[in-house]
Amino acid sequence: MRLFGLIGFPLSQSFSKRYFTEKFEKEGIGGCRYEAFEIPSIQHLPALLQQHPELAGFNVTIPYKQEVMAFLQELDGEAASIGACNCIRIINGKLKGYNTDAAAFETTLLQQLQPHHTQALILGTGGASKAVRYTLEKLGIAYQYVSRTSAPDALGYQHLDAATMEAYPLIINTTPLGSYPKTEGKPALPYEWITPRHYLYDLVYNPPLTAFLEEGQRRGAVIKNGYDMLVGQAELSWNIWNS
Repeated sequence: MRLFGLIGFPLSQSFSKRYFTEKFEKEGIGGCRYEAFEIPSIQHLPALLQQHPELAGFNVTIPYKQEVMAFLQELDGEAASIGACNCIRIINGKLKGYNTDAAAFETTLLQQLQPHHTQALILGTGGASKAVRYTLEKLGIAYQYVSRTSAPDALGYQHLDAATMEAYPLIINTTPLGSYPKTEGKPALPYEWITPRHYLYDLVYNPPLTAFLEEGQRRGAVIKNGYDMLVGQAELSWNIWNS
């Protein structure tokens, strides 16, 4: 039995476990199972690997996409450039890291991207934001990080004004704000300046319409949640594990 899984904390919901379990059943893939491994610290990873020697690969979610890199023996070039890793392949006990977030984000972002979406606000500075930044650079889209506290490379939410919101019509939420079960949460944007020219992309997929996206929808903006991106990165991970 080949075992695959997901590490993160917390894992109150697991898209990946449900998705892969259903995939194995629908496609008649035998001898495989997928489990969610909630670990309170990345330092628990070696023990997890020792406990499950049949583990052939796993996905990585919040908050370990950067921390996990210290435990890898090899890193794919794109993952190294991004500086975050969400997919690990295990061969002969050695861990190689990949990033499937960036390619999945690019494919789904382009579905509704318009010519005037040339500048973006990236909400959050965690591991997921690194794949978003990498993709925007690849597409030639200028970006500005936004965080709860101001930093040399990030605006604080309190500094967002009408001019900034107009200048950055693409807004990407890479934080877990608004995800189940705390669905009332949303980034502290001045939503009154959102217009139909804006494109709001939320990496959160549950609920399908987050409070962040609802604010955009109410004002006529283009919106997209993270479900298609999750499907894309999962399929890319499966390809890596079976290459």
